[in-house]
Amino acid sequence: MAEKKETKSNAATSKSEDNSGIGVVDALRIIAGLLLINCIASYFVTGDSITWNYRPWWIRPKVLAARLRSPVILADGDLFHYDGRNESLPIYLALNGTIYDVTAGRRIYAPGGPYNKFAGRDATRAYITGCFKEDSIADYRGAEWTFVPTDVPHFMDKFDEDLSETKRDYRYEMVGQALEEVDKTIAHWAKVFRGETGKDYFEVGYVQRNPGLMAMLPIRPLCAAAEKKRPKPKFDKTAKYRRAERAEQARRQQLEYAKLTNPALSEEAERAAAAGNEGHDEI
Repeated sequence: MAEKKETKSNAATSKSEDNSGIGVVDALRIIAGLLLINCIASYFVTGDSITWNYRPWWIRPKVLAARLRSPVILADGDLFHYDGRNESLPIYLALNGTIYDVTAGRRIYAPGGPYNKFAGRDATRAYITGCFKEDSIADYRGAEWTFVPTDVPHFMDKFDEDLSETKRDYRYEMVGQALEEVDKTIAHWAKVFRGETGKDYFEVGYVQRNPGLMAMLPIRPLCAAAEKKRPKPKFDKTAKYRRAERAEQARRQQLEYAKLTNPALSEEAERAAAAGNEGHDEI
């Protein structure tokens, strides 16, 4: 009898311990409650999204349908038909060769809308320069100069041999940084047209074109507005270039002084200056 009571007591104690812990159902309830609170907070903060404006493609029916279909492949001339004039067709625009469906924004992309100039075409250059009337074309070669400081001479205005070594380095660094800005700008707009910022836009295909033909065209100069908004000069404000330029000037003065005072030593001075330049390159 005592043994049976003890067994019942142990069973009761074990059951009590099990009940005191959190079960699977309770854990699911807690997780569901936290998700609900998170969704409500997101809606109140963003105003229209319960996922903090994060819209992965797999929760968007239109994107899923587009991915199941074959990609839309259009030439630039065919893309013009999707500019919103024909209401039975979707509205497409292209960015850097990729076609996006922006039919959800028909009010602004259809004829009469503020962004109709982008519909039915690849206007990549305009997104970079901001010159929407003049630059609604796909060719954005040279558009990087929008981000190049005004004290950097264009390659067509001054060749490398016309510049000091320091100013050549400065030009290549500034143009390199400008090209990075171009990539960032295109990536930003691609994110918008993929619908990742809240708009119901999505990618559907690509433009079929011969890049070799575009390369044969002359590079378009910057429009007036883009030229006007170029960054201010940075050369004199950049310490490393100021120091390098002063050192280069000192070497040139040393060479000129050697030629004036002792022409026989001019060759030696030139060799010394060349050696100094090599040392500067290593630094």
